Amino acid sequence: MTINRRDLLGYGAATIGAATLGLPRTAKAAGELTIAYNVNLPSWDPTTGPSAVNPTIQGLYQSVFDQIIGQKPDLSFTPGLLTEWGWNDDRTKVKMTVREGVKWHDGSPFTPEDVVWSLTRAGDEKTGNPIQFVWKNVNNFKIDGNKITGDVVQFDPVYFKWMSFLTGYILPKAYYEKVGAEGFEKAPIGTGPYMVDKFERNAFLRLKANPHYWGTKPAFENVTIKFVTDAASRVAEIESGSSQVTLEIPYEEYDRLIKKSGLAGSIKNVSDIGMIFFNNKDAMLDKNVRQAAVMAVDKELLVKRLLRGYGQPIDTLETPEYAAFDPSIKVEHNPDKAKELLAASGYSTKKPAKFTIQTTKGFKPKDYEMVQAIVGMWRKVGIEAEIEVYEIAKHYELRAAHKLAPAAFYNWGNSIGDPTTSTGFAMFGPSPHSSWKTDDLDAKIGPLWGEKDEAKRIAGWKAVDKYIAEQAYVLPLIQYAQPIVHSKKVNVVQHVSGALLPALMTPAA
Repeated sequence: MTINRRDLLGYGAATIGAATLGLPRTAKAAGELTIAYNVNLPSWDPTTGPSAVNPTIQGLYQSVFDQIIGQKPDLSFTPGLLTEWGWNDDRTKVKMTVREGVKWHDGSPFTPEDVVWSLTRAGDEKTGNPIQFVWKNVNNFKIDGNKITGDVVQFDPVYFKWMSFLTGYILPKAYYEKVGAEGFEKAPIGTGPYMVDKFERNAFLRLKANPHYWGTKPAFENVTIKFVTDAASRVAEIESGSSQVTLEIPYEEYDRLIKKSGLAGSIKNVSDIGMIFFNNKDAMLDKNVRQAAVMAVDKELLVKRLLRGYGQPIDTLETPEYAAFDPSIKVEHNPDKAKELLAASGYSTKKPAKFTIQTTKGFKPKDYEMVQAIVGMWRKVGIEAEIEVYEIAKHYELRAAHKLAPAAFYNWGNSIGDPTTSTGFAMFGPSPHSSWKTDDLDAKIGPLWGEKDEAKRIAGWKAVDKYIAEQAYVLPLIQYAQPIVHSKKVNVVQHVSGALLPALMTPAA
């Protein structure tokens, strides 16, 4: 590896900062673990604000807070702070059993009151929970011992699934009311496997094992998580031994590093996908243009050439881990057919269809390079696309205002694997997360939100996915593979959600 001067300076600053703040440059004892993480942690409340729906920081939250319902590394659900959950026969009430004997980090008891307060707070639009539209569907909670019931305002089939997903955390009622939002930011407590020992914003987080933890005690007593947002610096961290684990590095660096003495790696398909939103305006209103844009893209080549074979092509917004995945839905790569479709609308390589495609650059591995390659494939069939680069925050702003360009690259996560949180939120017109907004599609999706028959619901979503593929309303690209490099002295269990969890790591024998 060649490190240029800028990278070297960045690494030097990180190392100096670590020394100044008292961070270990290398592991000092078997009970210590150091991780070079790829993002910062902006807020300690996992239930409010933009941070709450940022998938990349959920591993940090899950280290300190327990999710209401647990999720195993393969995405299957398991008892967490609730040991039992479900609906009554006519789906008008929810029933929950709260785990007993759990303590908060300050030693105070975790109670059903904490659950009711947290769920009620999450459903109140004034508290700023980004998933309030899910939590508002149940209210009027009642407690009987360690049992809780609640009235269903509107049936939502994924209500319990969200308890393992974004904002699905319980906060301590008494402590939060005592210290307030500002006090909680300064000294957060949860019931999770680790407690916050020290936190320096934009620098590092130091965790210590929770002695009161109700589950399996973490193998590492102390964990230091360095916030190293530059990929080259993360490579330097792991290569120098300053950190024992890192993630989301370039695939070519992953292949190089795992061949080095003392290092190993894990790379697995996770629940994130790469996609291109189409916006229902300008050239994209022409079905022939949309279908040609989809057919012209060689997804297999993108994976092979740009991603070094990691990840897999997809043809819908569902991956094999998702409940509504339908392998029979295929969209062919056929440049000749793409040319015919464009010709039928009066376009050709000499008179191309023109539009803008927006993309991030470096937010996901090879995002910009992938869009460059796609634009090249489009050019060969009669589409001329101009690339506009923006920050991910700008994408969110434009998408919420329905002002994205006719095409826009994005990555989508769905660790609960339900079609409502992939196809649903991405494609339903009234959703603030959608780009394509047309009545025909909304009419097909609308009835599925409250469908009580599970088999009928999943079949309905598969039919929607098939219709979307036929109409070319979106361009699904790939399912991502997440690269993790670690010292051979550490065993790492990779989570399909993409969350990097120190509680799942153990010292190697």
